[in-house]
Parts: sequence; structure tokens; C-alpha cells
Amino acid sequence: MTSDQSICDLTATTLARAIAKRELSSRDAVEAHLARIAHSNVQLAAFVTVDAEGARRAAQICDAAPAPIGPLHGVPVAIKDLTDTAGLATTYGSVLFRDHVPAEDDLVVARLRRAGAIILGKTNTPEFGFGAVCTNKLCGPTRNPFDPALTSGGSSGGSAVAVAAGMVPLAHGTDFGGSVRTPASFCDVASIRPTPGRIPSRRRPLGWDMLATHGFLARDVNDLELALSVCGGGDTSDPLSTGVVNDDRPFARRPRIAMTPDFGVAPVARDVRARFAAACDALAGVADVVPSSPDCGGAIETFRTLRAAHIANSYGELLRTRRPELTPTVIWNIEAGAKLSAEDYLNAERRRTAVYRSFRELFTRTDFLVAPAASVLPWPNEISDVTAIDGASLETPIDYLAVTFIVSLVGFPVLTLPVRREDNELPFGIQIIAPPGCESRLFAFGRTLEHELGFSHRRPKLP
Repeated sequence: MTSDQSICDLTATTLARAIAKRELSSRDAVEAHLARIAHSNVQLAAFVTVDAEGARRAAQICDAAPAPIGPLHGVPVAIKDLTDTAGLATTYGSVLFRDHVPAEDDLVVARLRRAGAIILGKTNTPEFGFGAVCTNKLCGPTRNPFDPALTSGGSSGGSAVAVAAGMVPLAHGTDFGGSVRTPASFCDVASIRPTPGRIPSRRRPLGWDMLATHGFLARDVNDLELALSVCGGGDTSDPLSTGVVNDDRPFARRPRIAMTPDFGVAPVARDVRARFAAACDALAGVADVVPSSPDCGGAIETFRTLRAAHIANSYGELLRTRRPELTPTVIWNIEAGAKLSAEDYLNAERRRTAVYRSFRELFTRTDFLVAPAASVLPWPNEISDVTAIDGASLETPIDYLAVTFIVSLVGFPVLTLPVRREDNELPFGIQIIAPPGCESRLFAFGRTLEHELGFSHRRPKLP
């Protein structure tokens, strides 16, 4: 357990246990992961900022403590560069903020520190999180560790690559339309997008907006559960967090699973449909699997409207005053919302409610809903947007995310797991969806799939 190689192979849960028992020092864990970053980040560009000295100081404090500081005592983690870290550069992937150093931590970061986690640095993201390829004018592209010519996915691609390549055992991400799930699928790692409000945000300007959430990426389900346990919990400044109720009721020993390759409306590539069908065949060994989907008619148009309105509201002033410094993807996103009316917005909310109620009705008859975690497999970094699937043109650059953003629309928690694959196959993952508040149920079922079906991470063969 003392070699750098073996330390970087440990999960966060195992690492925390070893450090707490003083079988391993936090300094050793930090140095091993810093060495892996130094070795791999030049090629993969997962980290935009590395805080080696800050991490070493934090490790020294952990090692000197008479007892473990918390459940993540001494464990190295990474934070997506959309999220504020006190005293550590936070650029939001934009040249407009290249010199921005926040004075305070975001609440999720503060909770990680309080649990004893050591922040090694910030992971790459497209500008403000808007982009299919994880690149911006400051850093990138973040390259897929299974084939560096291919994309890691957006917008938590840096975090997914950092975890897959052993640079950290656990990384923070954010998810609006699929931003932890798509990179997890592309990079063969697990992810959790929890119920909106489960991880509170004190700084979200639209307090009742449940499209965007914090989440995590890791190499196994136990680490995701550990991360959520230390970062979850209500905060009175976040109105969503006050309404999240834990639902820990166990599912049946042989659960009933609804499966859909596309929710009836999402464009999904033929090769993904084939991989998903094979995954469902495997699931039939541990569950009763039936083809079924909520009624998602109008969901794609609804998400487009709500997303565009929120982006225009948040970033419209930057377009008016700093347009030449913004990437084309950000410009397109802002302009898409500029012409919407209040009636457009409210009609979208009306349709969103109908889709939510259809999801709820489905879960009166099933324990989980399973769908692909991405509509396509990873593509070359040189292609900035997915504009067509199997030769059929997409109406907008975000439509390839429909298979994930439909779940964001209704606010149900999602666990993403990599499926078993052959050595010559690219990574591919599935979304496992449960009703709001049922993360414990997701984690329990996820462990079953890891252990019984081999739906688990495989380390890339890096030079």
C-alpha cells in the first residue's frame, strides 16, 4: 500500500480508513496524487489549477491531528472550476475571470474541508459550463484517458478524467443538463446527480431553480455515498434544501425496473442503443426489466426554453459588455434566451409539471428507471458540437443531451454506472433514476450492480 501506484488505486473510502488508522499518512496520499497529476495532466489537461503547497499544508494539519477531522480525513479531492474555493483561483472557464480568487468557499467546498478532505486543485470545464467539449480559452481540451484523441465530455470532463486517471479518488462536479453523467459515461466512472437541494447552494440566484445541482464523480458507489453524506443536509438560505426528505425504504430483493433507450423523444445513436440493450439483458439477471417510459412529449422544447431563459438572465449583461471575450458557445446560449417572453416561460413550466407527474406515476409501478447516460459515444476533440446523430441533423446543439436533460427537468436523483465492456469498446454508462429523496436506494442497488454484474470502473492504460 505504500507505493505511489497503489495509493492512487485506492478508493476514497479505503484511503480515508487507512489514514484514520495511521496505516498511511495524509502527506503520502497527497504526494502520490500530486505525482500522478504531474505525470498525466500534461497530456490529459484535467486540472486547470493545482494547489500543491496548499494541499501539503492541509496534509500536515491532518497528520498532526490527534483524531480524524472527519469522514474524509486526509483524502485528496478535486473541485470543478465553476465552484468557488477560498484563496484558490476560480476562473469559471473564462478569460474574464482568469485572475479571480474568491474570498470564501462555496458551501459544498466548506463541507468537504470540514470533513477533512484536502483540495488538490480545480478541474477544467467549458466556459461557464456551456460546451460539449471540455475546453476554453484558458485550458484544454481535456482528453479522454481511454483515447486522448476523443472528448471527455462536458462540462465536468476535468473531474471525470481526474478520477479515471487516478489523479484523485473523488471529484466534485456540477450538473445542469447532464454535466456529471455524460463525462462519467465517457470516462468509465460513476457519478451521482442528487435530488436538487440535497447539496444546498447559498449563492444560487434563482433559489427555486432545480435544473442545476452539485454532484460527485468517483470510481465506485461507496465513495459517492460518502461524499454525499458529508455535503448533504439542509441550509435555510436554499429553499430547495428545506423540502428534501430522505426516503430510505428498501427496494424489493428483485426490484422492478422500467427501461427506456430514449424516453420516447430523445435522439440516441444506434451504437448506444445496442450497448444499452446489452446492459438491460445483463440487468435482467438481478431485476425484472420491462420497457416503459414516462410521457415526455414536449420535454425537449421545455428544457430548451427554461435553460435559455436562465442563461440569458444570468449572463446577458456579459454579452452586452464583453462579447468579444466570450466563446461562440456561450454567445449562442445567451442569445437563445434573449427573445423569450413570460408566456413562453410559463408554458414551459406548465409542460414541465406534466412530465414530472408522469414520472411520479411511473414510480408507483416500478422501483427504478434506467436509461443511457449519453446519447452518443465519445467523439474527436476537434468537433466542438454534436450537430447530427446517425446522419440526422439536430435542431439545436444541446439536443444530443436530451437523454440526460429530461431527468434534470423533473429533478429526480440519478446514479450513473459504467457497464461491462470488451477491451476494444469505448466506455459507456447507464443512468439509474429513482424518486426524489431516494439516494440511499440508488446506492444500495448500485452496489448490487457493481458486485454481481461488474458494472464498475476499469482503469485506463496510461503511459
